[in-house]
Amino acid sequence: MQRVAYQGTQGAYSHLACSHVFPEWEAVACEDFFSAMNMVSQGLADRAMIPLENSTAGRVEEIYRLIPKTQLFVTAEHFEPVNHCLLALPGVRLEDIREVSSHPQALAQCYQRLHNLNIKAVAAVDTAKSAQVLSQGNNRQAGAIASALAGELYGLDIVQENFQDVTGNTTRFLVFSQREEHQTFIPDAKYITSLLFSVRNIPAALYKALGGFATNNVNMIKLESYMDGGTMHASHFHVDIHGHPQQTNVANALEELAYFARELRILGSYPAHSHRSRAAFI
Repeated sequence: MQRVAYQGTQGAYSHLACSHVFPEWEAVACEDFFSAMNMVSQGLADRAMIPLENSTAGRVEEIYRLIPKTQLFVTAEHFEPVNHCLLALPGVRLEDIREVSSHPQALAQCYQRLHNLNIKAVAAVDTAKSAQVLSQGNNRQAGAIASALAGELYGLDIVQENFQDVTGNTTRFLVFSQREEHQTFIPDAKYITSLLFSVRNIPAALYKALGGFATNNVNMIKLESYMDGGTMHASHFHVDIHGHPQQTNVANALEELAYFARELRILGSYPAHSHRSRAAFI
């Protein structure tokens, strides 16, 4: 059976994403993001499902530092709607709950609801772990914010669904593999290409490096800077663009980028997720 690795405990949103994208595969829980990606590097798993950013809480900073340290390729993206559930032991009512534990990002996404209810937020390793720990105790004044799947797995009641502050809360995941896919451009298909680069130490280097996207009519949909280990120079960048390297305008833009960049690495090209069309991103 093929395996997909993810960070977290059974019932985490990454586990939920794995079950939606790879329903027939074995989902393997890992303690941290590095372990999940390393399983793929070592051939112990076929894919890794890694969250990159959330529409409410922003990017997952750690991932940008990990990706350059691997030789993995991005083969797909997945947008997972986040339905945070307020979970509690069976029979516990909303008015009984005095504190709630969850991952810091989940707590941030539910900050206003918790504040309005005067419930104390307690940071935990991940959402599902907070549900698991809650189920193993007898604290009827405590709750957890996690997925409905976590509530089902650990025998907890759903006190409130859609507990997040903002509707439409969504997490974007990237799927990593040892091998590159989608190398041949299929006409009429819509692609995203992800790449990493660093600029040379010359005036206006970033401006010149990115200029080729504008002159070749390539839509850049994401630009993130990150710091190299041991330095304070934010000269490394992660970029997502619309298009495939076999398209003439994209190839020309990448050639111009390569001229001004010190290093350039294409992480992969992959079909744009249907969520982008529904959200009018493309």
